[in-house]
Amino acid sequence: MNKIATYLNEHLLGEATSSKAMRRRFSRDNSILTMTPEIVVFPRVTNDIRKVARFTWQLAEKGHPMGVTPRGIGADCTGAAIGKGIVLDTSAHLSDVLTVVAKERLVHVQPGVRVDILDNLLRWQGLVVAGLPGDSCHATVGGTVANNSIGSSAAFADNVEKLEVVLANGDIIETGRISRHEVNKKLGFQTFEGEIYRKVSGLIEDNDELIKQITADATRDNTGYRSIAAVKAKDGSMDLTPLFTGSQGTLGIISEIVLRTDFYSQDATAAIILTKTTEQARDVADKVAGLSPSMLYLIDDELVNRAHSYGKVFGVLGTEEANGSVVYVEFNDIGDRARQHKIKKLRKLMKKLELGMVDSADRDIQEFRQLLDAPEATRRMADDDKVTLPIIDGAFVPFDRREEFHAQLQELADKQHIALPLKTNLLTGTLNVYPQLKLDVVSDKQKIFRLITAYADLVHRCNGAFVSDGAEGRLKANAAWSVLDDAEVKLFEEVRAIFDPFGTMNPGVKQKNEVRTLVSSLRSQYDTTDFVS
Repeated sequence: MNKIATYLNEHLLGEATSSKAMRRRFSRDNSILTMTPEIVVFPRVTNDIRKVARFTWQLAEKGHPMGVTPRGIGADCTGAAIGKGIVLDTSAHLSDVLTVVAKERLVHVQPGVRVDILDNLLRWQGLVVAGLPGDSCHATVGGTVANNSIGSSAAFADNVEKLEVVLANGDIIETGRISRHEVNKKLGFQTFEGEIYRKVSGLIEDNDELIKQITADATRDNTGYRSIAAVKAKDGSMDLTPLFTGSQGTLGIISEIVLRTDFYSQDATAAIILTKTTEQARDVADKVAGLSPSMLYLIDDELVNRAHSYGKVFGVLGTEEANGSVVYVEFNDIGDRARQHKIKKLRKLMKKLELGMVDSADRDIQEFRQLLDAPEATRRMADDDKVTLPIIDGAFVPFDRREEFHAQLQELADKQHIALPLKTNLLTGTLNVYPQLKLDVVSDKQKIFRLITAYADLVHRCNGAFVSDGAEGRLKANAAWSVLDDAEVKLFEEVRAIFDPFGTMNPGVKQKNEVRTLVSSLRSQYDTTDFVS
């Protein structure tokens, strides 16, 4: 064990290790990248995180910077949960639900608790956190907040009431909306927190016009630190929370989270609509949206047929191949009457359009959710030579540009000689693409970065956001930042410098990287076995 790991073990309640096996295990996350850390730390209490941050800060002051990468389960697909310095695994010990205040509909958790475990616990209380990610068993609450991930109809981090954050120097701050009077008190603090408030306030004032432009743009874009536009209100109050949601551990390490919850509906009704073309499916979905469903997805037939090719049978569709896109609809209104009324309206609408529809009124809803999960299921079922890589998930395209986008996406697929089927969240406008490539084939490796760049450019041309569900991490950063103007780049770099003056907070994440560095960090093969429950 190296000297640093030994030193940390003498001062932490948790554990530190530099063993080859453990470093190798934490050298990969759910992305296609790999990076071996020097040390893996399993903090047992928040004070352990503080000590690690303070230690790396002091090293950096002496000219020996060492990065700190916070990590939950490692579900991130952009390489934000791997790093060369110290990896902090919060899932080992910091994984408790601390308090549920049912009367106020609040829940207080540690960052390493799994989202699906929190969800199951809250359901017993008749509560739910909106915006749960679709594959929640592979994500922690801290990671989901730090990535600013979107669920079926909302962003999970929109429910954050307040955060406890360990800063780069080891100090702790608590975020939340504070009044102008309280802000003035913070500005007078002779601490790192006071310095942050002074510099952030000054930065907002100096970039008033740019921040107004960002505020006026309703596009949900997680590139950089655009959320600085939401920090200061007109009444002078401030809340640093938006900066930390989506920051991927580059501004501080989230150590505790308080979330708002809502009442949970135990019952839901789902429906599958079969269309002949993708264009028809989009038109149908536009009409269905008027019924205010809780979920509304469009699944390309290519994804369903991929699952069929592995022998998977979807009872609601039968054994025949899909010849058109599938629209998935779900209603979770509290009360049977409300749901039945909407399903009845949906049946009438589909009859009028002469389209086939199957609903769960007399069937197990899991048969329908099984189909909704088809794209992710293909990752788990795929043969070794047909791996679906998570490299261009989570973009946003405005509804009025979808037709143009789909046409140009097909052109891109033809040019790259690869199928690019989509699963579209029609309530949020976000899209996941499922290309199949092999990391042990040189031509496919070369194609990866061309595809990422070309896809990001396509989304930008359609007035969308390449990074909308989740953040850019390492893998997407070059493509995402390439479309920013110089003023935005300067603003984002100044935000980061305020919180991370020595560059110890997850270096290489949410900033441009040398392409050669990314290429050298590519895995030789990709599989999801580490993240299958």
